[in-house]
Amino acid sequence: MDTIVIEGGIPLKGKVRISGAKNAALPILAATLLVDGEVRLEGVPDLRDIRTMLGLLQELGSAVEKNADGTISLTVADQRAVEAPYRIVKEMRASFCVLGPLLARRGRGMVSMPGGCNLGVRPVDLHLKGLRALGAKITIKGGDVHAEGALKGDEIFLSGAFGSTVLGTANVMMAATLAEGRTIIEGAACEPEVSDLARFLVACGAKIEGIGSHRVVIDGVERLRGTSWRMIPDRMEAGTFMAAVAASGGDAFFEGADPSHMGAVLEALKACGVAVERQKTGVRICRDGRLGPLDLTTLPYPGFPTDLQAPFTALLSLADGMSVVTEKIYPERFMHVPELARMGADIRTQGPSAIIHGVKSLDGAQVMASDIRGGAALLVAGLAATGTTTVHRIYHVDRGYERVEEKLRALGARTRRIPEGE
Repeated sequence: MDTIVIEGGIPLKGKVRISGAKNAALPILAATLLVDGEVRLEGVPDLRDIRTMLGLLQELGSAVEKNADGTISLTVADQRAVEAPYRIVKEMRASFCVLGPLLARRGRGMVSMPGGCNLGVRPVDLHLKGLRALGAKITIKGGDVHAEGALKGDEIFLSGAFGSTVLGTANVMMAATLAEGRTIIEGAACEPEVSDLARFLVACGAKIEGIGSHRVVIDGVERLRGTSWRMIPDRMEAGTFMAAVAASGGDAFFEGADPSHMGAVLEALKACGVAVERQKTGVRICRDGRLGPLDLTTLPYPGFPTDLQAPFTALLSLADGMSVVTEKIYPERFMHVPELARMGADIRTQGPSAIIHGVKSLDGAQVMASDIRGGAALLVAGLAATGTTTVHRIYHVDRGYERVEEKLRALGARTRRIPEGE
């Protein structure tokens, strides 16, 4: 497995272009199974998870073409396949999003229970609740979800114990576009990535109202047509790099970052004493002086995103005072904390919270990524630390960050990748 070696302690400065959003691209790719004709997608990041989804779509009969201009063209060439096998779905939770499109377009689907990052219990019960409400007959056999039946619109409440379900909303919304009659989703997730999926579906001919709200109304149509679409910028990538710049005491411009998607993140940075400047083409941040402590709670959008909890935990480990980070989405999502402690961070977990006593500096160490965002947190810490940090199992980071070393080097970081076996 590849590793990344970081020579830390260098303030990051310069400009970096933010990639298209992985969490928007994955459900939109799944949605292409609903469409008659060619879909042309721009700004799809070149990531391990994207390649996994493209491979799954090919298994399900889609022709995939990567064009010279960087766009991806997809056309459903064969409607017969209905199975998303375990060997693919185990790699990535978002693969489960093909169930709704398969059911709506082909009348049945079989998808293995999902895998992906180890973030604690993440059931798909709300996905299944929503699809059952649309008329699907669902059984679970040998770890596979089997769904079949004609779909008919209904009123569905999708919020759960930890708030709205992002992928569940996407799955049910996709299925409802071709269902008979009207579907009303109450308690829908309103993350920018869900809104982007809805707008893509509308561009394909779907009838959806209430986009961006907790009440989404879908009137089923007979067919969806091909279209061209560009991904929104990745607010998680932008937030991670912002945390790295703030942790290192740097000054950088994030070209393409959309501040309207990042209100809670930018407010958190300002509360820590980081200067934030919103511009027409992106966001600039600058840190001059010691970081201040912060009480931070992850919440569904527009609250602070759970996917940036780990990078900001690394950032707050350098703040002047005590910070408390409370995880309301995935209460067990603190596997990065022991690795940060190896670098000298003073962090204690208590239930769904991490109590952080800021230290003046972190020390480089050998650390291991446990998941995408936990690995990103170790990069943030390593960039700010004194000495050399080696991050193992970097393949986790590769699932969510495009050309991460290249972008860090553009900001002046001293990093190098060591391929497996060297």
